[in-house]
Amino acid sequence: EVQLQAFGGGLVQAGGSLRLSCTFSRFTFDDYAIGWFRQAPGKEREGVSCFSSSDGSTYYADSVKGRFTISSDNAKNAVYLRIDSLKPEDTAVYYCAAGHHRGLCGIKTVMYHYWGQGTEVTVSS
Repeated sequence: EVQLQAFGGGLVQAGGSLRLSCTFSRFTFDDYAIGWFRQAPGKEREGVSCFSSSDGSTYYADSVKGRFTISSDNAKNAVYLRIDSLKPEDTAVYYCAAGHHRGLCGIKTVMYHYWGQGTEVTVSS
């Protein structure tokens, strides 16, 4: 069974930075995508970024381009999401998810079959 865990959230002042981590168990399939999603109170879950293991490609939602950076460490079975210049509107529970995928990844929830528990990010103004 694939297991993922997201951690690294916390309370941060606007303008600060955070690095979220997603660790996952070894997959039974070779090619996978890891996606980062967030859900703010009262809002739908939205995808923010993803990483594809097959070609190392990444993708970002337009709303986070330039502030969010996704990276991976294959040796540690980990994918990271660095968030710079945090804004109050970044306040949300952040989730990482995994799915069997080859090529450029996407950030639609239906693409991901395995989800970790979220980590909460609160940005104070």
